[in-house]
Amino acid sequence: MSNNSGGVWDAKSRQVYRRLLGYSARYWPIGLIAIVGMLIDGGGLALFNQMLKILVDKLFRDKDAYWIFWMPIWIIGIFYVRALGTFASDYGISYIGRHVVQVMQRDVFSAYLKLPAAYFGNEPSGQQVSRVTYTSEQVASASSDALKIAVTDGFTVIAMFAVMLYNNAYLTLSLLIMVPAIALVATVVSRRYRRISRRIQGTMGSVAGTVEESVGAHREVRIYGGQAHESARFGAVTQQTRRLNLKIAATNAASGSTVQIIASTAMAALVYLGTRPQVINQISPGIFLTVLIAMGTMLASLKRLTTVQSNIQRGLSAAEDIFEVIDLPAEVDTGTSVLTRTRGDLRFEDVRLTYPRNNFEALRGLDLHCAPGTVTALVGRSGSGKSSLVSLLPRFVAPTQGRIVLDGNDYQNYTLASLRKQIAWVGQNVMLFDDTVGNNIAYGELAGASEADIVAAAEAANAMEFIARMPQGLHTPIGQSGNTLSGGQRQRIAIARAILKNAPILVLDEATSALDTESERLIQQALQRLMKDRTTLVIAHRLSTIEHANLIAVLDQGRIVERGTHAELIALGGHYAALHRMQFNDSPGQVRG
Repeated sequence: MSNNSGGVWDAKSRQVYRRLLGYSARYWPIGLIAIVGMLIDGGGLALFNQMLKILVDKLFRDKDAYWIFWMPIWIIGIFYVRALGTFASDYGISYIGRHVVQVMQRDVFSAYLKLPAAYFGNEPSGQQVSRVTYTSEQVASASSDALKIAVTDGFTVIAMFAVMLYNNAYLTLSLLIMVPAIALVATVVSRRYRRISRRIQGTMGSVAGTVEESVGAHREVRIYGGQAHESARFGAVTQQTRRLNLKIAATNAASGSTVQIIASTAMAALVYLGTRPQVINQISPGIFLTVLIAMGTMLASLKRLTTVQSNIQRGLSAAEDIFEVIDLPAEVDTGTSVLTRTRGDLRFEDVRLTYPRNNFEALRGLDLHCAPGTVTALVGRSGSGKSSLVSLLPRFVAPTQGRIVLDGNDYQNYTLASLRKQIAWVGQNVMLFDDTVGNNIAYGELAGASEADIVAAAEAANAMEFIARMPQGLHTPIGQSGNTLSGGQRQRIAIARAILKNAPILVLDEATSALDTESERLIQQALQRLMKDRTTLVIAHRLSTIEHANLIAVLDQGRIVERGTHAELIALGGHYAALHRMQFNDSPGQVRG
């Protein structure tokens, strides 16, 4: 989040607030009704205040029979009308506020879906979740709740000033004492709110991130006795949040107390002015009481108007954070050609990839040809560049140098959507969604698949044997991230999803790692059928799964150091043969061919 060190209402703040009000302006008919309700609320209070003069002078001093009869009716009428105004303003503002929150959450979430993959590695996920939940709620305060206070209390101040001026201009002079002082309090408080609110946005993201990590790693926390550490870490984060919120509370309390001191001084001045010998005999008790209560009502509204800065400044800080994400450029798509179905002729030509965040060169002049319908296996130590290589394929990242050619054309000439339609992906870390089994298999663009096709894909992935035992079969909910399933079951659903997509290019990132021996055997059979006539890239750590690959490329430090078939690489006696010996404990004379 940017650091805006200018004044409270500098050019950027005004721009942010105008943009924020633009979200509320979409519901202007409701807003108009709410504003009318606010004016009725404030106007009704001012009218009742003016009636106090009649109440004191006509009823209790003059015993006027007309007003003795009509005054209760007037009071009931005024407060009935005020009640309607209050309902219209409260419900209208809540209606707008809820809709603004929903629209902003939708806009932020839509931005997340379009941002490049690199963005998600540069910011904690807790901050991203907090932005959709906590931060967007703060925006509602600035766009709706604060507006209600500003309009209702602002109009009340004006109306009460008019009542005071109408009844006695001389006594109204006492306001000269408090207006400049309250304006100074409001300015100081606003600056402090803005500064603290920015820091609160970050701490809430830290709270969400800490909870997310601890819950996601609950097994590790228990196994390694990390409860005390996680508790202390969470305590430190929440303590920082508590301190900042208490600073907000202290600022509110200090501003309220200061306004009360100013108000008491102004009221004392009013009493002093009203009791001067040349004045006291010319003012009726009703006028004096009306002016005094009008001032008291005005001061209560002024007090709320100073504290409304808390909501506004918090909302502006939240809005800046949200708008910065919404305004981030989406992932670049310079492609113009639509790829219908690729032949799968894939070439990596002198490809280099440097991650800008740490200036790490993951790939260093890599050349590789994956012929149509063949299986290319990528092996090597962790950090050798295997995952970086396959992440280039769907353009999650772009090559720093060199190019990737698909069917004879630079793959960046194809539109992202049409390119990604050509690729099915099964990763080591399976991602499932809080939905049914069937909807997880037929996910996204596959949602139109028939149940028969879904069942066929599940059977091919050896998943129907456990799906059939579920209470509702394919229609059984599997919980968040598929937490009701075992690791092997989740992986088989992911493989079924890839089978259903029937894409001409297949990426398998250790796709059988979570399977037991029997399931792995059956899945390997399914994958063999799936890989037929498809260009397949396999990242494998267990070399037994790629012995029949058409080409095995051995990577080390971002370069291909060996390539060939299993038999050729074993005969070569280099990196691959050494990895093979480590996995199978073969002596050089007993290597499996």
